[in-house]
Amino acid sequence: MTLPLAARDRQIVQSNLFLAALLAVCIARLWLMALPSSFWVDEMATVFVVQHGADHPSFAVAPQVPDSLYYWLPRVSSRLLGSSEIAYRLPSILAAGVALWLIALLAARLIHPQAAWFAVFACLGLHDFNEHAADARPYALGMCVGAACVWFLVRWLDSARWRDGLLFAFFGALLWRVHLIYWPFYLLLALYTAVRMARHETRVPMRHAAAVFALMAIAVLPVALRSLRLMRHAGAHVILALPSLHHFEWTLRWKLPLLAGALAWLLGRVLHWNRNGEKLSRSALVLVAAWWLGQPICLFTYSYLTGNNAYVPRYFSISLPGLALAATFAVRPFAGATQWRPLAALVGVGTLALLGQWTLLWPEHQHSDWRGAAAMANREAPSREIAVICTSPFVEGQSPHWRPDYPLPGFLYAHLSVYPIRGQILLFPFERAHDSEEYATGLLQEKLTAPRRFLIYGGAGNVRDWRNWFARRPELAGWDNRLVKFGDVYLVEFFRR
Repeated sequence: MTLPLAARDRQIVQSNLFLAALLAVCIARLWLMALPSSFWVDEMATVFVVQHGADHPSFAVAPQVPDSLYYWLPRVSSRLLGSSEIAYRLPSILAAGVALWLIALLAARLIHPQAAWFAVFACLGLHDFNEHAADARPYALGMCVGAACVWFLVRWLDSARWRDGLLFAFFGALLWRVHLIYWPFYLLLALYTAVRMARHETRVPMRHAAAVFALMAIAVLPVALRSLRLMRHAGAHVILALPSLHHFEWTLRWKLPLLAGALAWLLGRVLHWNRNGEKLSRSALVLVAAWWLGQPICLFTYSYLTGNNAYVPRYFSISLPGLALAATFAVRPFAGATQWRPLAALVGVGTLALLGQWTLLWPEHQHSDWRGAAAMANREAPSREIAVICTSPFVEGQSPHWRPDYPLPGFLYAHLSVYPIRGQILLFPFERAHDSEEYATGLLQEKLTAPRRFLIYGGAGNVRDWRNWFARRPELAGWDNRLVKFGDVYLVEFFRR
């Protein structure tokens, strides 16, 4: 039975209103309510860059950290709203919102005119997408600029208008300046353009395409040269071993598009949907597949070719819209025009139920409560009479860059600038080594034992290692210790029985 035109329009309006309300609830719960939670390690590096400047001498050990135009955004927001977790994270919320809008436009243009809502909720169904949206780091901005690159590239190849081509080149020039790890994305842009031109699916002449890409290449050349210089010292910033093939397969998350397609197929069979009879666009399929898989494949290959592991999940942030669009593509063969909105609502409700952290009143952004750990350390050591051993949370915090008299404030201990400690701070390196053990042995003679108690504060692995080392020391034979966990931040108190 076909609904009358007025009734069908009214149903569309009602479904759009429901989806808009569902989107607002998802954003409120998954993004906004996580804003006041504690910073995690890299966010505290953002605060340090904003407050002390990218030219602070302590960044000599990690020059890649402040090398992003992203920091202008939290600098402006913190000046307008004050220095708080909310102020620093707000620019990422706005960037992620714009990214969602662009992804919706691309889904409607490349996959199906009614697929926009589904693609939006597919993004929200990705835990990492929501994590980056409420993160004071460049990744949400990277997703936004990457989506803008693709949107204007598609428009330019469709219309052959110079304005779209120049906007594509502009956002392409910005992307590498957001984060140096986004270089594989340019291969996607070139591949999609080549496929469209080879299949004669664009009116853009070859010379115009060459001119636009040359303009973008000239604009990113200084960044490329700087990246090559920094790459020589990449091994000093590696914290993880090379990824295994199993880890590579797991991070591709190929089961999500498969699950989306299987669910749409099953619902179509049970509810007798009319299948979408339109042919898939091969060039659009190439674009989405390259967007989804290009970054992980390139970083996996780079890691093994150089021996420096760059295969870090947060570096795949720019590929998340591609994953969401791949799931949308998987649904397309089984969903007609009237099924997209109910499917989007199903994904939205499922996302809210599964990712809402409903056991907590206020969702956590990360399981790293540095603020809570620092607050407890200040209660236990309210003055400089009690020593607080503070390990560096950054892999660069080792000899020769680390030393006991490392000047504060400094990048290697950026967390102490964000959440200050009132006790007598004793600086320890990221990893225990012979020189730091000698330093700790000397401290046991007086500074640590005379007050009858001391604290160890830092990342879980660092604190656990030093806790075990101190517990074995004969000087502390009559001592006990207790551990308090704040997610992956630990606080240990050693005290005389």
